[in-house]
Amino acid sequence: QVQLVESGGGLVQAGGSLRLSCVASGRTFGSRVMAWFRQAPGKEREFVSHISWSGSRTNYADSVKGRFTISKDNAKNTVYLQMNSLKPEDTAVYYCAYSVYPSDVTIADSYAFWGQGTQVTVSS
Repeated sequence: QVQLVESGGGLVQAGGSLRLSCVASGRTFGSRVMAWFRQAPGKEREFVSHISWSGSRTNYADSVKGRFTISKDNAKNTVYLQMNSLKPEDTAVYYCAYSVYPSDVTIADSYAFWGQGTQVTVSS
């Protein structure tokens, strides 16, 4: 079992920044992928970004490219999502996800473990 705990969400004005954190614990080992997804009210959960555990591979949804940056601290088993130039359309619950061998890093069904989510609200 893997436990994921997100933090760092909140209310921010458009143009502002937030940094989300996700701490992984439990049977975390070896090569794995961690990702951020988000879900706005009435919408499906959507991919935001992923990072390989080595950090050599990352990718981002087109909607956040150039504004969001994913990073990790292996010593702390923590993944971060730095969000800059936030827009009202970024408002959502943000979820951290973990997988050992995801078939497709952009698809939610590829991830077996999820955090409880952290709310991000961007006011206009």
